[in-house]
Amino acid sequence: MHSINIKPQEIFQALADPTRIRIARLLADTGEEACLCELVDSLVEPQYKLSRHLKILRQSGLLSAEKDGRWVYHRLVRGAPHLDRLYDLLKALPDSDSLFANDLANFQNRMCLREDGRCRAGIQTKRLAVEWD
Repeated sequence: MHSINIKPQEIFQALADPTRIRIARLLADTGEEACLCELVDSLVEPQYKLSRHLKILRQSGLLSAEKDGRWVYHRLVRGAPHLDRLYDLLKALPDSDSLFANDLANFQNRMCLREDGRCRAGIQTKRLAVEWD
């Protein structure tokens, strides 16, 4: 069995940024994995910015990544009771400006573009797609 060795201070440092909270909250809300282009379209943030934030979340031990051709799918690390409680806490955060709700709605719309359960569309948000090419 694989043991998870995550330092508490690294978890909280990783979640000390609003964009990283949005990423973790979205993945906690959906229970899904997501590739970078799906996150770009869902959070409407530039690819370079989200890529940097995903790296920090992976280094903290909150995210795992699986490469599939051109795409890398990111998902929350599961199986540790303290992480499951953390994800429940993220889902319970207030959303007074509906930012999390908008991210979730965008993500659900974006997931409709998947083929056989995988992203094959690339970035769809026109003003952000230029940065992907």
